Amino acid sequence: MSKIRNKTIQGLQVGDTFTVSRQFTETDMQKFADTTRDYNAVHFDSRFADAKNFRGRICHGLLVGSLLTEIGGQIGWLASVMNFRFKQPVYFSETITCKFTITHIDERRRARATALYFNPDGDLVIEAKLEGILPDEAERQILNEMVREGDPTNKLR
Repeated sequence: MSKIRNKTIQGLQVGDTFTVSRQFTETDMQKFADTTRDYNAVHFDSRFADAKNFRGRICHGLLVGSLLTEIGGQIGWLASVMNFRFKQPVYFSETITCKFTITHIDERRRARATALYFNPDGDLVIEAKLEGILPDEAERQILNEMVREGDPTNKLR
């Protein structure tokens, strides 16, 4: 079972931190471009990337930013605000680590979190501030039932 989902079932608290890492490939980029229709030349043409003073073609910022949705999906976080600051480019095949920390939860389960993204050198490449709604007791019970049933819709078991 997903450790993140298990923690959600037990109950989330301020300070809970979850970390995921991933490499983004050219295939990931192409699928993202085809889905979003973002065909910015900086992702496809080395000459254009060089003209922007990058050391090569770069990944789409929102593709990399989507790492936090792996965590949010396991938590059952219903997002209402996602504010990204793109600090440095991300290059294909770099392993990017996203550290998601819950910073506030109110009595209505409205929550705030930060997500910090680091490249292999430990440089901060993206910073995000998030707001959303956490699962209530009844929803956590459903997640628990889903896990007991083998969590068939969760590919991160």
